[in-house]
Amino acid sequence: MRSIPTITKNLLIINILAFLAYFVLSYRQIDLNDILGLHFFMASDFHIYQLFTYMFMHGGWEHLFLNMFALWMFGCVMERVWGPKKFLFYYIFCGVGAGIVQEISQYVNYSIEGLSAYDAVVMGEGVKVSVGTYLNLWTTVGASGAIYAILLAFGMTFPEERIFLFPLPVPIKAKWFVMGYVAIELISALTLSGDKVAHFAHLGGMLFGFFLIRYWEHHPDSVYGRNNGRQFFDRMRSSWETRKRKKVDPNEDITHKSDWDYNSDKKAVEERVDEILDKIRKNGYGSLTEEEKKFLFDSSNKHRR
Repeated sequence: MRSIPTITKNLLIINILAFLAYFVLSYRQIDLNDILGLHFFMASDFHIYQLFTYMFMHGGWEHLFLNMFALWMFGCVMERVWGPKKFLFYYIFCGVGAGIVQEISQYVNYSIEGLSAYDAVVMGEGVKVSVGTYLNLWTTVGASGAIYAILLAFGMTFPEERIFLFPLPVPIKAKWFVMGYVAIELISALTLSGDKVAHFAHLGGMLFGFFLIRYWEHHPDSVYGRNNGRQFFDRMRSSWETRKRKKVDPNEDITHKSDWDYNSDKKAVEERVDEILDKIRKNGYGSLTEEEKKFLFDSSNKHRR
């Protein structure tokens, strides 16, 4: 846990503690998911705070594990790239956005079914309940909307980075990984209406994430826009330059070089390193050629000895 960035670590802890609380309180006939889960906005049990609390609740161990695994896997990377404040803002913003899209999809379903014209609804096994009771059953829980937004952020930041996805035998690029998830969720949302999975919430989180990232790209001077992915690679460059200033290779023979030649060679190396780091920032580490990887590795080791 020590190597996990602060916000990602705290989100993991909060989600796990919330699920444990739900599990324990269920023995006392207290349904925490019903209290903190997101209800349909036309239902009597809906409260505005649920747009924030629902993303910390989960319906089962598998639901919790899959979301937390993805949060750990991709959240650690994106928090290190963006920094804690920007990452947290993105997570909450997209989680709320996912809830809003889910509310809209439920309203569309409410209108299509024409529930406003009925006083009661017949459910499974012929059980008849009032429309008000039926609407209160439309409850959404889970961090999936925010998690899918993080997947999108990773794909947009490192589009060429390769990901191993079970059970595929070969790695795929992050951009295809994200596009595949979008296609699956869109098809599922349109065809699997009865599977009790909030597919529109997943898509909503990605949609809000996409527009927020694009906004930051076009407004780099905004509060969070200035803390963009470039800082991650700027820190790498700064670290490399710091090590370079601290120690000069004792084995390097520079006595035969003039000051002009030495400084010229030094500047050429620095410019080459800058070009490679910029390429990593734009297209990911996987986009480097073997020669570029070796040059970066050799240059780093040269100033680390």
